[in-house]
Amino acid sequence: MTDHRPAIRLLPKQSPMPLRHGAVWAYADQLVLDRRTKALVPGTIVDLLDGEKRYVATGAFNPSSKIAFRVLERAEGVAIDREWLKNKIKRALELREQLYEAPFYRLIHAEADGLPGVVVDRFGATLVLQPNAAWAETMLDDLAGALRDVTGATGIWKSASGRARGLEGLDDASTALTGTVPDVVDVPMNGAIYRADLRGGQKTGLFYDQRENHAFAARLAASGSVLDVFSHVGGFALASLAAGAKRAVCVDGSAAALTLAAEGAAEAGFGDQFSTRQGDAFAEMDALAEEAATFDTVVCDPPAFAPAKSAVDAGLRAYERVARKAAPLVRSGGYLVLCSCSHAVDLKRFREVSLRGISKAGRACQLLHTGAAGPDHPVHPALAESAYLKAIFLRLS
Repeated sequence: MTDHRPAIRLLPKQSPMPLRHGAVWAYADQLVLDRRTKALVPGTIVDLLDGEKRYVATGAFNPSSKIAFRVLERAEGVAIDREWLKNKIKRALELREQLYEAPFYRLIHAEADGLPGVVVDRFGATLVLQPNAAWAETMLDDLAGALRDVTGATGIWKSASGRARGLEGLDDASTALTGTVPDVVDVPMNGAIYRADLRGGQKTGLFYDQRENHAFAARLAASGSVLDVFSHVGGFALASLAAGAKRAVCVDGSAAALTLAAEGAAEAGFGDQFSTRQGDAFAEMDALAEEAATFDTVVCDPPAFAPAKSAVDAGLRAYERVARKAAPLVRSGGYLVLCSCSHAVDLKRFREVSLRGISKAGRACQLLHTGAAGPDHPVHPALAESAYLKAIFLRLS
């Protein structure tokens, strides 16, 4: 414990062993929240002690959050400063540079990279930073400086959108932190070109987590037709066209996202094979069914229908509905890809409701493959939430 750093304590009967064995969070109801502790500024770096006042870990404290303590260090006396941040970023960068030839990837994946609540996606010379925890907001200048020092980034955009910041009591004001940040950049991935809207798009502008699933779906879709539902900027469709698909249709509620998808298709030379349908995904699937349209491969990659445990039941019903609506659009012998990014819905339940939806549509299937996020989205072994993405690949008869 350092002399200058505030200390907080676990409740007397609260075991410190989970934290000593790798857990990364302590919840508010596990801590002594007296008047002194509650007066600490959200994001304060503190030492956590057990009921016997023995050191457990150093971390970030937010008295306003359900996740009140986030582990940063398990070695006593370590300074949490810019140099510490640089060392974490260097370690994360080493992994990504070993995995990918081009500088387009998830650079920092929060707790799994030792920077809880911090997400950074790299788009060549530009970084998009999501500081989703109060401690990262209080150290924003040091964080941006460390990122610039380690990566040589010429521009860093702070993306303040998303539910997580609200839970930490943070604002939603996005801004450029350093350098020049372009509105849109081209991202080469899986042989396709994606147009990522860094300033105004969803999350950081592109979903790198689906890279490996895009590639697997593209193998199935080669030489056939593809329907990409909830397509965003055309993740599955453009990868499939690059792999030899003859035709691809993207469905999304966002006209802006579909415009970027069409631009990406045109830049890669697939403009004549690509089309879009803008509107509610369920309504568009109904319309396609009425048109008796079928495709060799249908992909559904919806937003998180269950972003929290309280929404699990409704989310499971929505995933079942997706499968039931999508299955009739797959030709006999074709493929259906269903995805979920809801961390509150585990793979077992997602698979169960998806198979139920397919059965209700009168179709039988084989499960070919189960996908997850790519290796630039590592999973923290003590944090189930970091294994949020699930994709199941099925062949329908």
